[in-house]
Amino acid sequence: MRPSRRAVLTAATAAAVSATSTASAAQRRRQTRTGFERLADTGYSLLDNQKVGIVTNPTGITRDARHIVDVMHPDPRVDLTAVFGPEHGFRGTAQAGGSEGRYDDPATGLPVYDTYLKSGRALADIFTASGVDTVVFDIQDVGARFYTYIWTLYDCMEAAQLAGKRFVVLDRPNPVTGRAASGPVLHKEFATFVGRQPIAQAHGMTVAELARLFNGEFLTEPVPLQTVTMSGWKRSDFYDASGLPWVPPSPNMPTPETALVYSGTCLFEGTNLSEGRGTTRPFELLGAEGIDGRWAAAANELGVPGVRFREAYFAPTFSKFQGRTIGGVQVHVHDREAFDPVRTGIALLVTAKKVWSGFAWRPDNWIDKLTGSTRVRTMIDAGADADEVVADWQRELAAFRKTRRTYLLYR
Repeated sequence: MRPSRRAVLTAATAAAVSATSTASAAQRRRQTRTGFERLADTGYSLLDNQKVGIVTNPTGITRDARHIVDVMHPDPRVDLTAVFGPEHGFRGTAQAGGSEGRYDDPATGLPVYDTYLKSGRALADIFTASGVDTVVFDIQDVGARFYTYIWTLYDCMEAAQLAGKRFVVLDRPNPVTGRAASGPVLHKEFATFVGRQPIAQAHGMTVAELARLFNGEFLTEPVPLQTVTMSGWKRSDFYDASGLPWVPPSPNMPTPETALVYSGTCLFEGTNLSEGRGTTRPFELLGAEGIDGRWAAAANELGVPGVRFREAYFAPTFSKFQGRTIGGVQVHVHDREAFDPVRTGIALLVTAKKVWSGFAWRPDNWIDKLTGSTRVRTMIDAGADADEVVADWQRELAAFRKTRRTYLLYR
């Protein structure tokens, strides 16, 4: 006798609930604890008898969403004496390309020093003037070479070495997993603040792993470096597996889903198209005046794994095309395990140029700074398809992946 449709559905629902409960229980058992949490668990013993300065921003929070500076400042077990703010500032009040300057933090009275666009001896002098013995770094990264916080990390490590300071990195998850590196590797002649050293566009590392890489491969003289690792984090974990609250690391990185696409769609900063700044879906919405549904259709025809493209119309409230309705696409990731953001970004560039006669690179060739060489721009201009562009960087990527393995801390 066949079971009723209702019985089948009830059994299926029960099985789904059971599977979800099992997964949730496993996730609770494997709760990610950040480097800060593990440092605090020891009573900050790593910082004993040290005047401490911390490089951080709004993402430096505890599991219950308190800022770590507000937690550490009144704690007699740690002598926190200074804060160093990166791009967007310590409290996060500045837009892209801005910072908060030098001020005293109203909440704690601590001096806040501005590190943005400072490096080398100038930044070393700031560390010296602050009077700290140890510089601590705790900022949430998003996994892309051109996201500037990892170069703040690099610059601060170099400056700490010059100033004779200790350096401690408190680790946090790579929100888009640490499974693999992908995309082109920077060529040194294109080094800027969106890429100081030759790493892959999507590096697949945590900030502590990057600090080890920087120290071992790129700094002229290594800094005295200690890292405080996470517990309960696996390389295959996306951010939602961590159980940690998400704080936008910058004003146009509102969700982990933004981070998922960012290492590919940020390439549109190097074009005359909007990359979605001034919308509620930056880096997921892309477009310009004169674009219609042909772009989404052309992109979908490529069958890029894990993603679909929807014809979309939107009016940015600031940045490119402010207040004007434009056409384009919305990027919808339906299988994040299969999704490759860099390949997706290249596919969108190739199809945008193909279907829209108004397509142009930014006159300063910013695309070369983002991709790390002239190759992506010149190949697309020459008519290469997405597969040909992606194939071009595989040898350099393989070499970076080999180097990267030496510095990984998690399985």
